[in-house]
Amino acid sequence: MIQIRIHGRGGQGVVTAAELLALAAFKEGYFAQAFPAFGVERSGAPIQSFVRIDNQAIITREQIQEPDILIIQDASLLHSSEVLFGIKKNTKLIINSPENPKTISQLLNKKIPAKNITSSPATEIALRLLGKNIVNTVILGAFIKQNKIIKLKSLLSAISEKFAEKDQSLINKNKAAITEAYTYVRK
Repeated sequence: MIQIRIHGRGGQGVVTAAELLALAAFKEGYFAQAFPAFGVERSGAPIQSFVRIDNQAIITREQIQEPDILIIQDASLLHSSEVLFGIKKNTKLIINSPENPKTISQLLNKKIPAKNITSSPATEIALRLLGKNIVNTVILGAFIKQNKIIKLKSLLSAISEKFAEKDQSLINKNKAAITEAYTYVRK
């Protein structure tokens, strides 16, 4: 089972990111679950969501304590003890940051080695292509590039399905942002 924990702030689409990953994994033939955890429910407050992906039915429903993959949508959360709680030696980190993985590893006192870190300028991509600092879909492009669990095609299909009620131009912009993040990651 692959366990993914996503951290961000209210209004950044943390819950939607988890739902999109689970939907894309389902399209790949996996069993998947996604669910949020809220503290203070207000814009800008720290939020977590969780995703599990497996080849067999997923029975557990508890929050993810020891993530295999950690996605951080807002680099300002990086120093929160809650964000790094339960990381393992092999935990992979995907972070919205213009910094290179070596610098990020040093900021984390090498708790996660640089080889396990992928950084993406997701904010820059989101502002340019979406016109807003909502990086949830963008950072997923970096996620699929790093992990090879889900194909780009499945994530793009999940965007079309999840956003079916939205304007087609918004769907196209999100797909373009995902594709750019997929092609531009720092390892």
